[in-house]
Amino acid sequence: QVQLVESGGGLVQVGGSLRLSCVASGRTFATCAMGWFRQAPGKEREFVAAISWSGGITHYADSVKGRFTISRDNAKNTEYLQMNSLNSEDTAVYYCAADREYSAIAPINSDEYDYWGQGTQVTVSS
Repeated sequence: QVQLVESGGGLVQVGGSLRLSCVASGRTFATCAMGWFRQAPGKEREFVAAISWSGGITHYADSVKGRFTISRDNAKNTEYLQMNSLNSEDTAVYYCAADREYSAIAPINSDEYDYWGQGTQVTVSS
């Protein structure tokens, strides 16, 4: 059974940092794209960041560019999201996602992803 499990969320003050992790099990995602999405209360799920299987291609939403960094460790079947300079608009449930098949790109569309984690809450307070 394939599982993606996020961790690292929590409560942080404006300007603070958090590092999210997503550990995959049940199969390897070493040749698959992975990504992060988030959903704030009352809003639709939105793209945050994506990374190709090799880590050579990354994409970021404009709202997080320069503040967030996506990375992965294929040996650990894990992806990460380092979040710096957090503000209140970053408050949301963060989901990791993985593609089912090999892809050379890093999709930003949620429809391109087949597996999803259960989400981890990130709350930024002032």
